Formats: sequence, C-alpha cells, structure tokens
Amino acid sequence: MMKELSIFPIGKKNDAYAKYFTGQSYLNMLSLDQVVVGNVTFEPGCRNWWHIHHAKSGGGQILLVTAGTGYYQEWGKAAQELHPGDVVHISANVKHWHGASPNSWFAHLAIEVSGEETSNEWCEPVPDDEYGKLK
Repeated sequence: MMKELSIFPIGKKNDAYAKYFTGQSYLNMLSLDQVVVGNVTFEPGCRNWWHIHHAKSGGGQILLVTAGTGYYQEWGKAAQELHPGDVVHISANVKHWHGASPNSWFAHLAIEVSGEETSNEWCEPVPDDEYGKLK
C-alpha cells in the first residue's frame, strides 16, 4: 500500500476532481500559501484525463515523483515512465496527462507555477486501449 512508501500522508479520496480521473486518486494539499502544492496519490491503473494548464504568461505545473511507478504524456508524444526522484516540468498550454502504471501505486507532488490569467481545462479521458499499451 502507498502509505508505507511515501513520506507524505495520502490524504482523502479526491472526490472534488473524481470526474476527471479514471480510477481512484487521493489528494492531500500540503500548501495553499505562497506556492500551491498537493500530494496526489493514484491507485494502480488510475490516471487523470488529458488536461491543459492555461496561462497568458508563466503558469504550468511541476511534478516531483515521490513513490511508485507512473507515466506522463504530452499530446502527440510518447509516454514517459516515471519513478521516485523524477521531475517533470509542464509548460503552460501543453495538453498532457499523468497517473499510475497498471500494476503500481504512484504518488507525486503537484506544484502550481504562478502565472497570469491561469486556468485549467479538462479534456477527454485517456482511452483504455492506449493506456493498456504502456505496461
């Protein structure tokens, strides 16, 4: 179980964003002051939908992988396998998704990069057949 693998508490079921995830995720907001940081934990097979962090300037997101095995993929590119210690810099306005591998729990710290006129756009789910090729 993930709580034995990560130094950060797993948090509660991520009900607020559940409609944008395939599978069960958990969210523990570690910081809402100065820099927004959330510990996001994914059960095996869980991933978020394609989405975009929009910004007029600045913006984007940084993922710091803390536990398990997962994936990150940008639209039109191959998925990258992620492991503890990996860092992913996601530029603003880039369509992407991230989540656990089919057989492993996965956790990362999600850091919001401050920017001007920022917003999030949730798009379509990652198709099961495409995700299934990532074993």
